[in-house]
Amino acid sequence: MKKKITAIIFALILVLCFAACGAKSSSSGVTVTTTGNTGSEESTSSQDAVITEKSESSKTTISTASGGALDTSGLFSAKDLTQEPDLTDAVYYTLKDGEDISITKAGVYVLSGSASEVTVTVDSGDDDKVQIVLNNANITNKDFPCIYVKNADKVFITTVNGTENSLSVTGTFTTDGSTNTDAVIFSKDDLVLNGLGTLKVTSSDNGVSCKDDLKVTGGTLIISAQDCGLEANDSIRIADGNITVTAKNDAIHAEYDEDQSVGYIYICGGTLMLKAGDDAIHATTIAQFDGGEITISAAEGIEATWVQINGGNIDITSTDDGVNAARKSNAYTVLFEMNDGYLKISMGQGDTDAIDSNGNIIVNGGTIDITGQSSFDYDGTAKYSGGTIIVNGQTTNTITNQFMGGEGMKGMQNWGGQSQTAPGSSGQAPDTTSGASSQGNSGNQWNGGNMQTRPGKH
Repeated sequence: MKKKITAIIFALILVLCFAACGAKSSSSGVTVTTTGNTGSEESTSSQDAVITEKSESSKTTISTASGGALDTSGLFSAKDLTQEPDLTDAVYYTLKDGEDISITKAGVYVLSGSASEVTVTVDSGDDDKVQIVLNNANITNKDFPCIYVKNADKVFITTVNGTENSLSVTGTFTTDGSTNTDAVIFSKDDLVLNGLGTLKVTSSDNGVSCKDDLKVTGGTLIISAQDCGLEANDSIRIADGNITVTAKNDAIHAEYDEDQSVGYIYICGGTLMLKAGDDAIHATTIAQFDGGEITISAAEGIEATWVQINGGNIDITSTDDGVNAARKSNAYTVLFEMNDGYLKISMGQGDTDAIDSNGNIIVNGGTIDITGQSSFDYDGTAKYSGGTIIVNGQTTNTITNQFMGGEGMKGMQNWGGQSQTAPGSSGQAPDTTSGASSQGNSGNQWNGGNMQTRPGKH
């Protein structure tokens, strides 16, 4: 008899424990603001058929060049590269028309369903990391962002494997006080786009706008924008993903008009299809390519103060310059540098250049394949020390200046727009046989007579 009583008591304890474990915490950090419907928070059981727990195989592996223009050692964290979320303590929501969601603390928040006039706002602590998981989530708004990050340390927007998600704004954006919230996804802090699903972004202005660092590390991202596709102030970093951008202005744009020392673009992987009415890739400071498969159709392919290609395959079709190294920033010497990889440029008719540098050109390796009237145009010096150059089907080892611009034919090198001795690998002025390159500088980079610390760790 005593054994039966003991067994019954033990069974009751187990039931109570399971019930306690299944209860949701009331301090989820989410406030639901409604204009009609109520009760969007729901249990996890309805989501189990779609979402699976993360695995080690879901992490993206990246390959970076050593000694490049940027210090790449801290550009991506382990969490940036993890494509499946940890759902242990996740909070689940079903989207409903006119029902905004306000996230006020760190955590993982899973969204599903379709709705209109909904904004998911993140306004949490300065040290909070927030992950928004899109599980067949679709939002269409008329005049305000679908996702609006006011404050956080970092926000992750992660798509679930096998899901189709869409975010769209169709009309003229309204402001939030003095903030011009002009993008479907608008973030004032660091933003990471990743996952294993698909996210479609359609915008009457910008697609994704970040006022800090923007990273894309996985998933399928399809953007159609009337202005820029991806834009950020400090940097745009792409490690992986299938990315398609169609933009009437720039496809990928990094610039902060109050600080010319920031605004770089780094790509080391992924498959990118970029179509732009202006520049496909535009950076204020550095555009560095260590990998990736990039196909461009634009007025101008790549523009930055310093364009460095260390790997990957880049195919540019442009009606203006294919690559333009121009003085967008005074923090770096104007330079086009090719060290490895494959660069193919097909030019339109007229006053166009395949590679146009308002400073210098260095070719150390890789393959440059040009079809067009003008292959190179530079205002400084050009140095060839290796690699393959093909111009209209003919292989050459000469970088011919189409318009003989600048002071490239004079004895003194013209680096950074000033007559000065430019450092080579030994600290001496490089010449056409030395193969001088910026690579190998472990922490600093020559900048018109000053040593410039490389950006990268943010």
